[in-house]
Amino acid sequence: MLVRAATPDDVAGILAFGAEVVPEHYRPILGEQAAFAQLDWWSVRRTTDAVRAGHEWVAEDGGAIVGVCETGEFDGAYVVWKLYVRPDWRDRSVGRGLLQAAIAARPYGVQDVVLEHFAGNRDAARFYEREGFVQLRTDSAPSGDPNAATVWRSLHVEE
Repeated sequence: MLVRAATPDDVAGILAFGAEVVPEHYRPILGEQAAFAQLDWWSVRRTTDAVRAGHEWVAEDGGAIVGVCETGEFDGAYVVWKLYVRPDWRDRSVGRGLLQAAIAARPYGVQDVVLEHFAGNRDAARFYEREGFVQLRTDSAPSGDPNAATVWRSLHVEE
């Protein structure tokens, strides 16, 4: 397995990965409609822009994408927006490798990495806690669904 920065040639593969993995992952957490709504974040334009900006990483095995990570900026903070691993590749350090690549790529001088996940995504919560992220706050979901509340976490990284 190799973790590397995504290239424009990866965009179609990243989108196919998202279409396969994301709805299935969120269906038991958020329900059918909200699970498919997550694909709005996997558009050609958004993915292409993230790749061109150097904010997208892929984990691949034999040319097949088995994990994806995307970073960006929000209110002046360096944020990990996406981190997904194919179910059959979980517990093989793929997520950790992608997260480490994203943390290593943060801009010079940035010592805090922020991320968010749905409150109902307990596997993500456990993973991020193991990786040292501490909970900052939880924002209620507009729908009122407690599983759809947004949990924000942060990791302080020494230079």
